[in-house]
Amino acid sequence: MVFVHRFVTFLYAFALAAISSTYFISNTYAQEFATKAKQAIVMDYDSGSVLFQKNADELMPPASMAKLMTMEVVFDALKRGQLNYDSPFTISEDAWRRGGSESGGSSMFAKLGSDVRLEDLIRGVIIQSGNDASMAIAEGMAGSEVGFAGLMNERARKIGLSKSKFRNSTGLPHPEQLVTARDLAVLARHLVKTYPEQYKIYAEPAFTWNKIRQRNRNPILGKVDGADGLKTGYTEASGYGFVGSAMQDGRRIIVVLNGMSSVKERAAESVKLLRWSFRAFQAIDLFAANEIVGEATLYGGSRSGVPLKAEGALRIFVPIGFRDRLKADIVFTGPIRAPVEAGAQIAKLQVLVDGKISQETPLFAAEDVGVGSVSQRAMDAMKELIVGLFRFDDDA
Repeated sequence: MVFVHRFVTFLYAFALAAISSTYFISNTYAQEFATKAKQAIVMDYDSGSVLFQKNADELMPPASMAKLMTMEVVFDALKRGQLNYDSPFTISEDAWRRGGSESGGSSMFAKLGSDVRLEDLIRGVIIQSGNDASMAIAEGMAGSEVGFAGLMNERARKIGLSKSKFRNSTGLPHPEQLVTARDLAVLARHLVKTYPEQYKIYAEPAFTWNKIRQRNRNPILGKVDGADGLKTGYTEASGYGFVGSAMQDGRRIIVVLNGMSSVKERAAESVKLLRWSFRAFQAIDLFAANEIVGEATLYGGSRSGVPLKAEGALRIFVPIGFRDRLKADIVFTGPIRAPVEAGAQIAKLQVLVDGKISQETPLFAAEDVGVGSVSQRAMDAMKELIVGLFRFDDDA
């Protein structure tokens, strides 16, 4: 059952006071933005808030965007000291034939049987989208692509990718390899936050290997101020896709688009979506880091509710020109049963404009709440029974 706690009065008053009246961009500009991408999402990096989404939870083939997950596994191993940049990886015949120049796909052009340092393979994957480099890493770390895919899925679940499944390190077509735009945005945010030094490689303009220089395929580099990542992808099944990020004036935006019809359309839509994301919203700081945002009702706990907070300071992004149509809800599926551990994600803040969700921000338990006494649990059971008698299926 979905519960909604509305704090419209406070939020609306705050928004009216905080938004400057000097903005005159038309209402339609912010509310009716459209993209040719079949799936898309825009995420604010600092808060994890979603500012725009289109079929963001629809499963889709990732194509070479799957290589973001490949790199996460590698970066994690580097961070743990299991690998170092000088670790050698051999280019097997399979990697050379299926992933190299012979295949006709994107390639680092590594030589058959050669040993390549991990640092070079990383650039081969990130800048050149080399399938041969990705396969060599998979085989060198796990013995096979199948084994490496297991590592990818294990790490994916650990960092919060809830729906995506990986079956190889390259993103080459596989019927069971499917992701969502939302999961790719979460992955991109994780890469930026967790591996700042390695992330810098995504902005490098070109890389030369085996005397072949290849330019970074990122369509926003040099076209959007502050653009510094991440990865393109294409297969016939997926269409043209892109995971991108840029930072302007201390604010980072992450975008994911997929299902476009051409390289040209991908570039145009990616640039358009990022530029719009920076221009169309006014940021408003509502709560400081660790400040309690609200409370979710708890069932069977030592207290009746669990306090909620955002990850860091809570900031909302108001579409310019829509300040008088703003509402906000704390939404959770309940009743939430005790015990609850601090840090567990149990709710979300939804900001709505004209009844449409404009932003979603995860909310987390601010403290541990244990199981209540027998009498407290009995009382909660009685309350739930009484409430349930009068609750409709669409009750908020």
